[in-house]
Amino acid sequence: MTIPETGQRDRLHPWCSMAGDAPDLPLSNALQSALETDVLIVGGGMVGLTLAISLAQVGVRSVVVERAERAQITAAEFDGRATAIAFAPYQMLQAIGAWPGLAPHAQAINEIRVSDGRLGAQPQRRVAPLFLHFDHHKLGDEPFGFMVENRHIQTGLWSAAQQRPEITLCAPARIEDLTCSAGGVRATIFEPDNTPAGSTNSAVGHCVQARLVVGADGRNSTVRAAAEIGCNVGSYDQTAIVATVAHERAHGGIAEEFFLPAGPFAILPLADLPDGTHRSSLVWTETTATAKSMLALGATAFQNHMAERFGDHLGDVVIAGPRWSYPLGYLQADRYVDEHLALVGDAAHGIHPIAGQGLNLGLRDVAALAEVLADGVRLGMDLGSAPLLNRYQRWRRFDGLVLLAATDGLNRLFSNDVTLLRWARDLGLAAVNRAPRLKRFFMRHARGTVGAMPRLLKGEAL
Repeated sequence: MTIPETGQRDRLHPWCSMAGDAPDLPLSNALQSALETDVLIVGGGMVGLTLAISLAQVGVRSVVVERAERAQITAAEFDGRATAIAFAPYQMLQAIGAWPGLAPHAQAINEIRVSDGRLGAQPQRRVAPLFLHFDHHKLGDEPFGFMVENRHIQTGLWSAAQQRPEITLCAPARIEDLTCSAGGVRATIFEPDNTPAGSTNSAVGHCVQARLVVGADGRNSTVRAAAEIGCNVGSYDQTAIVATVAHERAHGGIAEEFFLPAGPFAILPLADLPDGTHRSSLVWTETTATAKSMLALGATAFQNHMAERFGDHLGDVVIAGPRWSYPLGYLQADRYVDEHLALVGDAAHGIHPIAGQGLNLGLRDVAALAEVLADGVRLGMDLGSAPLLNRYQRWRRFDGLVLLAATDGLNRLFSNDVTLLRWARDLGLAAVNRAPRLKRFFMRHARGTVGAMPRLLKGEAL
């Protein structure tokens, strides 16, 4: 089967290196002969790199192929989002030695407040009187998780991966001619090919052989497409407007989510800047048409609309940087495995960000797959064998389906202004808030410490 092209990027200086090699090592020099490895990971994002680092803990070699250059995906202008890393995935990042690179940029989430919002109401009535409040002290001293900007997560993971001799990093690069058979995996690595028509400077192919290929290449996964794995996919006709805001008062590590008729409006705490500036990440959901109009506004008009929704509880607030937008939808692959092939992260599932669990769901995939493969190594099994991959799928697919259904249902329940539904959901939030056992259950879910947890999510070694 052949990997189809899904888009083109500007031509960048390629490199493919083992830990300690110079990052400008030409791809053609690094791959003059076929690479033999245990696992080929397609996608060098947060999920793919975490998997490679995890597998390195038990000596499993991997080749990671990423279409973008490292400098591009770690640049401030590449991705404006910040991610909530729940407590269990945080323990995994600690266990694999990746957390020290993220820690200086991490903000603990100490409290979570969820309520209906009232756009257009007076400031003191913008938040409904019935709400849900989680305080981490009810579970112990540890926070619910940490907010980290995506570019800092990427930078920390790349640095950690470069320290591992078991990991070969190839970026920018792409794969073609991916073949999975009983004998294993074979693919060809190319430089991104944006050369002008007629140019003789086209990319030269290099071969990689592995026992398993892992698709960690996002919702438009070329690995999933090559394996002809179908998926249930749809759009919410919503767009998330993302920006970093600076505010007068400290946020206290409190994550807030107001449900407005068009969708959730989340204020997520970020680490203060060295000069003491207080910051939060804003995730503002609107219908796609409204979001387009909002993004077309000038700075002053956009600031006014943002401030109307934000409120004044943190004092004066201003947009501190560019605006980004991301269309929202859902995706669930029909299966997570194929012959000598597995899908993780957004290649397997994509959910609404209403609960901030997208990356955490992918990291749970990583923890489960890494444990399955580590057990296979100890037993001398083929890493691409059906028993191992089927165990991974049984472990993870149901969790993906449940969280997809939960986030889809929450979004449909809260993204409207129907009076009866508004009263029902407000009473529901208040009921959970007054039920200690149920509230503790939801708090443990927020920390990712519910269910059959892989060893890494418990902070244990593989």
